[in-house]
Amino acid sequence: MVKREARNLLVGLDIGTSKIVCVVGEVMPEGHIEIVGLGTHPSRGLKRGVVVNIDATTQSIRRAVEEAELMAGCRAQSVYVGISGTHIKSHNSVGVVPVRNREVSEKDVESVIEGGRAMAIPADQKVLHVVPQEFVVDGQEGIQEPVGMFGVRLEARVHIVTGSVSAAQNLQKCVESCGLHVDKLCLNHLASAYAVLQQDERELGIAMIDIGGGTSDIAVFKGGSVRHTAVLPVAGEQVTNDISVAFRTPTQAAEDIKLKYGCALPQLIAFDEEIEVPSVGENPPRRLSRLTLSEVIRPRYEELFRLLRKELHRSDWYDQIAGGVVLTGGGCYLPGVQELAEEVFELPVRLGLPQNISGVRDVTRNPAYASAVGLLAYGRQFQPPRESRSEGGAGYWIERVSQWFKGNF
Repeated sequence: MVKREARNLLVGLDIGTSKIVCVVGEVMPEGHIEIVGLGTHPSRGLKRGVVVNIDATTQSIRRAVEEAELMAGCRAQSVYVGISGTHIKSHNSVGVVPVRNREVSEKDVESVIEGGRAMAIPADQKVLHVVPQEFVVDGQEGIQEPVGMFGVRLEARVHIVTGSVSAAQNLQKCVESCGLHVDKLCLNHLASAYAVLQQDERELGIAMIDIGGGTSDIAVFKGGSVRHTAVLPVAGEQVTNDISVAFRTPTQAAEDIKLKYGCALPQLIAFDEEIEVPSVGENPPRRLSRLTLSEVIRPRYEELFRLLRKELHRSDWYDQIAGGVVLTGGGCYLPGVQELAEEVFELPVRLGLPQNISGVRDVTRNPAYASAVGLLAYGRQFQPPRESRSEGGAGYWIERVSQWFKGNF
């Protein structure tokens, strides 16, 4: 990933509507990831997760990456990039193949997954992920690892995520304009799930909601696999706009006020507490009630949670998420948001912080970095074994030739 072979480093790049986050993580010998570099920069040139200005987005990415490189003491060459936006669509599909030689092989698994992805999608969409949910061998359901089992018929149930071809190409162009190679594009809410969800939650049934600046992303897990994903175009940006209009203050000042004084439950605010609000132009700042600020914030969050609940009902997964809801992303960090979510969803709600990582405390204790950390966990699963990665080594080339033969014969 970087030009330092002595360190096993990965780079994750979360390109959001409100900010760009670049995280450099070192994979330690015992397996966990230590954050060694962090770079953030306000996002310019994106709207609801989609690039609308190539040059502005490129500059924002470059600043974030340079900051992370400086902290980590390395030079990034390639990155795992998160993608989101209202253009993201998801489908569940089924593939069926006969089992050759009566024993399920890796080739059979690859064939049945390919069969599952063989569905008609619009010409302007591309497949981003094909995630196996479970396998069925001769009618036996709930199988996660079918290789080696005997049978004559193999079935795969898969979750397919598609996205706009042009949106993906524009995102990739911005990253490559910074001199970086895109290892893989990963759906932001799947990346967040890698960072914040526990295995027992995935098994029992859980809805993970990532509230960003421009979009709110949902990923539903059940039986250990993702079952449903969706993107809603309502998020933290709308809250900021409401504050800006209600308090007649510039957008950036409204964002600062939201982060510093915002609260989603008015009952948590002292009745007589006041805050200073900048005015537009050269007018002097004003003193306004913090309780009024909370009364502006609550209705927007309540509307957002009701829309998310409606989406869960529409997809028929609301009654199957016994584990409740996990909130993550920068938009869920305000006081009172978790309590309001419990009130609306009528389910247990917890705050999702990045797990199984160490290093920079700003990253490990902040849900706003969940997606970037998840990209590192996503990238780790594509790394070859450490001993076979030394370029030019005999083990490396034996493994490469072996993989080529498996894929072609």
